[in-house]
Amino acid sequence: MINLRKARVLIRKTLEKGRELDLKPLSVVVLDAGGHVQAFEREDGAAPGRFAIAHGKAYGSVMLGMAGTAQMARAEAQAYFMDSVNGVFGGQVIPVPGGVLIRGRKGEVIGAVGVTGDSSDNDLIAAMAGLEAAGLVGEG
Repeated sequence: MINLRKARVLIRKTLEKGRELDLKPLSVVVLDAGGHVQAFEREDGAAPGRFAIAHGKAYGSVMLGMAGTAQMARAEAQAYFMDSVNGVFGGQVIPVPGGVLIRGRKGEVIGAVGVTGDSSDNDLIAAMAGLEAAGLVGEG
């Protein structure tokens, strides 16, 4: 389970990595295993619509049990599948890097983090660094 304290540490460390890499302002959301928002922060200067993008990256990851990178590969190989999935989830899935599964000690999905603001690849780098710094295991 991702508690609020861990979610806040994850967000703080992700944002720190973004600043270290001189990325554009980031937005970070942490979801629990049921897809519910545990915590969210948007850096100054980040566009207001970034919550929906960060959420879509994380939501697709937790609901499909598949990280954003894997979702993107699936969308490229089977666009009709990801279109259908997105329809099932009301258009909330954004299948690109930056959506990262968070796994527990036994490998179970305990939540997801979604990062947006820079390129999807840079969003993923910041997310993975934040997870590691927070002592969590991520699958990007």
